[in-house]
Amino acid sequence: MSELKKEEITKITNQTAAVGIAGNVLLSGFKLFAGIAGHSAAMVSDAVHSLSDVFATLIAYIGRRISEKPADKEHPYGHERFECIASIILGAILIATGVRIGTSCVEAIINKTYLTAAEPGIIALVAAVVSIVTKEAMFWYTLYQAKRINSSVFKADAWHHRSDALSSVGALAGIGAARMGYPVMDSVAGLIISCVILFVAYGIIKDAVNNMLDRSADPEVEDRLRNAIDSYSEESGNKVIIDSLITRKFGDRIYVDLELGVDGDMTLKDAHDIAEEVHDLLEKDFTDVKHVMVHLNPKGYEYTVRA
Repeated sequence: MSELKKEEITKITNQTAAVGIAGNVLLSGFKLFAGIAGHSAAMVSDAVHSLSDVFATLIAYIGRRISEKPADKEHPYGHERFECIASIILGAILIATGVRIGTSCVEAIINKTYLTAAEPGIIALVAAVVSIVTKEAMFWYTLYQAKRINSSVFKADAWHHRSDALSSVGALAGIGAARMGYPVMDSVAGLIISCVILFVAYGIIKDAVNNMLDRSADPEVEDRLRNAIDSYSEESGNKVIIDSLITRKFGDRIYVDLELGVDGDMTLKDAHDIAEEVHDLLEKDFTDVKHVMVHLNPKGYEYTVRA
């Protein structure tokens, strides 16, 4: 993630939310009209999915803004985990949407109400194509902005857009099949859409929960941290040994607990300077790192690795 000022991050957050809300309001309205006018249960289901995106983006925006608040007396470690909470709420909305759509489609299939329904109109097909193109564009835009500001909740919102694009693909197939003389396929497409929504919801909630449970950072990140310390040791002449390096995720940020072995005969000031240099190096070069705690041991100290 590139270095961005707080004002720039706030601006990106506001723009991303505005695009998501405006796009989904317009698209859901068009799809709902097309679904009703075109007699397509799949398109009506798809419209409901898009409407849920409006609330999802609002939750993503609120969660992101709260997570940006600085640490205070009640929250000395900051508010980053509010993004995880927002992601869980977003996932819950998706689950409710998926279950509602799936239930209505199963009832239509069991009761065979699709037999008395009118053939889906061409406008429903047009709406499906427009939805696929629009939601795919919104997915890439939101994902790009989420990566710029390192926001898990906007990444989840991006995949919500992608799930809507995939559901529109299912709606397109179901509507097309219904127009070819297989009316049950419109309801089947709606059922497939509900399954896609539930799958996306599962992934969003799983990632959010993992980020709340002090899960360690990816091995690649820890390897980069070790390499940075080794490079410092070689270039500075202050030979240090990594006794322990433990990481934990805090929302989208990382805490690092580091124990280094140094020359036991150096002065306290010199040892402290090394700890400060390593601390500043990692927090400066790794924008995902929120804080580094450095503890120094004399070389040769019999360090016991914690389980």
